[in-house]
Amino acid sequence: MRTKPLIRLLLSFHTNQTLTTTTIHRRHVMTSSTTTTVSPSTTTIGWIGTGVMGQSMCSHLLKAGYKLTIFTRTQSKAQNLLNSGAHWASSPAQVASQSDIVFTIVGYPSDVRHVILDKVNGVLTGMKVNGVVVDMTTSEPSLAVEIARVASERGVHALDAPVSGGDKGAREGTLSIFCGGDEGVVKELTPVLTLLGKVNYMGGPGKGQFCKLANQVTIASTMVGLIEGLIYASKSGLNLGDYLNAISSGAAGSKSLELYGQRILKRDFEAGFYVNHFVKDLGICLKECEKMGIGLPGLALAQQLYVSLKAHGEGDLGTQALVLALERMNNTSLESSRQ
Repeated sequence: MRTKPLIRLLLSFHTNQTLTTTTIHRRHVMTSSTTTTVSPSTTTIGWIGTGVMGQSMCSHLLKAGYKLTIFTRTQSKAQNLLNSGAHWASSPAQVASQSDIVFTIVGYPSDVRHVILDKVNGVLTGMKVNGVVVDMTTSEPSLAVEIARVASERGVHALDAPVSGGDKGAREGTLSIFCGGDEGVVKELTPVLTLLGKVNYMGGPGKGQFCKLANQVTIASTMVGLIEGLIYASKSGLNLGDYLNAISSGAAGSKSLELYGQRILKRDFEAGFYVNHFVKDLGICLKECEKMGIGLPGLALAQQLYVSLKAHGEGDLGTQALVLALERMNNTSLESSRQ
């Protein structure tokens, strides 16, 4: 009679061990890769953030036949997408509850944290087990790592996948996409991601963000060089249109020149990428430099020049508006030399 409680205890221990092993196995499977082929007939997509970039990126998904549920802070900004067949949700959590994959592309790290990690309305509160959240915002690498950890605990996959290429790349579906996270999940999502641009796998969680920040460091100094060259050419009496045509096929040719050279000459400062957001990106870069113990003087100079644009109330202009800061510094204007 005394052995029965012991037998029950041993059976209970064995059962609990089996359940624990099964749970661990399931968690391992959920963090390796998804299993369903991604296609319009099998996959629903959610999208949060329909600004300058998001509008065009969503349109590619709709044209490919994907069912798309969207949320943005100002519903009127998403009206064109709603007219094209997208469905509206009242919160990030509601988007997630109706989607297998949720993309986010918002303004600042604080926005990313709110839309994904908020305990009431965040994406992860509504996401299905084995769903995928893909943050395409340029944000902090440490936040990307945190999101991946919290998502994994909930049986959800998370990728950081910021993009480069501006509004033109978004419209044409030619963005560079820098992916961090599980490589197997990135491969599973390739049919969707290639609708938006070229997929580049950079490593584990946070590596996509590190790549994008290095990209921004490169762009910052390139933009300074492009505009300094224009001011020098203007002071030299060169026709700026002829000057840009001449250098575009040589060693000075660049994506920045291709995207922004003519816009600068036309005084077209409409944002393909906001000064405010670029200042945010460069600020994150400088913080990461401090953590790494490295000094990048070109980055620091560019950041200060862009901060000066904000000080003049020009934060909602495009990054090509950097010309205004350098024109003020030199008491000149390129307008007289652009013909």
